[in-house]
Amino acid sequence: MHAVGIVLVLVVLATTVATFARRLRIPAPSLLVLAGLAIALIPGVPALHVPPQAIALVVLPPLLYASAEELSLRDLRTVWRPVTILSFGLVFASAAAVGYAAVALTGMPPAMAFVLGAVLSSTDPVAVTALGRRLALPGRVQVLVQAESLFNDATSLVLFKVAVGVAVAVGGTVNLPEAGGELVLLGGGGSLIGAAVAGLVWLVRRRTTDPVLETVIALVTPYAAYVLAESAHTSGVTAVVIAGVLLGRSSHRLTDAHSRLQLNAVYAVVVFLLESVVFSIVGLELPTLVRALPAGRGWWPLQALALAAVLIAVRVLWTLPLTRAVKPTRGGLSWRVAGVVTWAGTRGVMPLAAALSIPLTADNGSTLAGRPLVLVLTTSVVVFTLVVQGLTLAAVVNRSGLALEPEHTAQEEDDARDALNHAALEHVDHLATLEVMPATAVDRVRRGLTARLDHTAETPDGTTADATYRQLRREVIAVQSTELHRLYDEHRISDTTRRRLQHDLDREEAALGSR
Repeated sequence: MHAVGIVLVLVVLATTVATFARRLRIPAPSLLVLAGLAIALIPGVPALHVPPQAIALVVLPPLLYASAEELSLRDLRTVWRPVTILSFGLVFASAAAVGYAAVALTGMPPAMAFVLGAVLSSTDPVAVTALGRRLALPGRVQVLVQAESLFNDATSLVLFKVAVGVAVAVGGTVNLPEAGGELVLLGGGGSLIGAAVAGLVWLVRRRTTDPVLETVIALVTPYAAYVLAESAHTSGVTAVVIAGVLLGRSSHRLTDAHSRLQLNAVYAVVVFLLESVVFSIVGLELPTLVRALPAGRGWWPLQALALAAVLIAVRVLWTLPLTRAVKPTRGGLSWRVAGVVTWAGTRGVMPLAAALSIPLTADNGSTLAGRPLVLVLTTSVVVFTLVVQGLTLAAVVNRSGLALEPEHTAQEEDDARDALNHAALEHVDHLATLEVMPATAVDRVRRGLTARLDHTAETPDGTTADATYRQLRREVIAVQSTELHRLYDEHRISDTTRRRLQHDLDREEAALGSR
């Protein structure tokens, strides 16, 4: 009952904070962290202890899956090289830099400093997606940041396992060939299992027409991919990401409009609740961990700020040479692109879960020195990135000149709508020449499409929508959907525009009722 009460309190807190965040136009994750921190500082509030297994198994799979489904596979193909470099090279560089800095700043044992570096070496997909959702970034920049956070898990997880193995072993050493093999096993095995799960789910959903059953399958999919991959000792996160990317690409072909609308609504609620709980936990954990610090560690706030600065500096140096691939410019390298990509790469709940899973004792039974400080520094850096970078990210994007103007997005949507209506009108005119549909239904649909192209309101004619008219409208919507995906495949519209217009088409089709 105590755990249930905590969850209910977090849900109420999240709903209240989200309401204020929208009114104040600030990121809800940042405000949730601050709210959790403020509540934890109230005298008499019980300490919060969250098992890392609960975060990894219950919270992460659906959030990762939702983030992966939002990833544009088309844009990912254009930035796969910088994503690969960041997912491997930047992770190693960040771990090494943080490890050396931690030894110099805190005096902790080198092995535990390496553990800290591995924990903080990768960006967090949950935080990156939650903060980036409200920004109007160009497709390539958004996909680069999001894809990097989704695919760097295998590298950071191998580093973490190696670092923990060295820290808990007396006189332990790093076996590079073994670590390389583990990296291939985690990443490659997770990818194969994720692809297999996606293929199986694709076959099942193709034969399912019940919206409720569709929703249940979609909710179970990320957990199935995660559990199967972890049981096979591969990367569960990678498996969930691969399954989400593959199924997200073909979602419009797997389900009908009714199922997509219901599934989107259910997943929006699930993501909101889980994200709210996750970011509140980050704020609630810090005061508890600080109280467990041994005496003489009062410099931890400055040490955490220094480590955050190291991460930012290393990230800038690595992203700057890659800006040509992300946004080609005449001047070559772009500090503005590098700055936005750096500031958008935040840490989140995954580093916290990893830090909490560090063993309490070494192999010889002695207490693992430096563990409390690693937990505090990890959580402090996470809080810094979510609060400081989260609250200022929109300003950084606006000052960089990369943000897409609302007028540009609106014009793209209007042009795309006109293209869809033109394609639909051509189809209707073709049907009229063939005389396969009643003239009254054809004229009614033609008048509606013409009014849309003229940007005037459709005038109802007082007639009821008979079966023939509904059938023709479904045909028209199918033609518009095909045209929409053609525009997307030809890079004439963004992924955001495609999703918005597909949602509008789904609502139109759902309004026609069942077949």
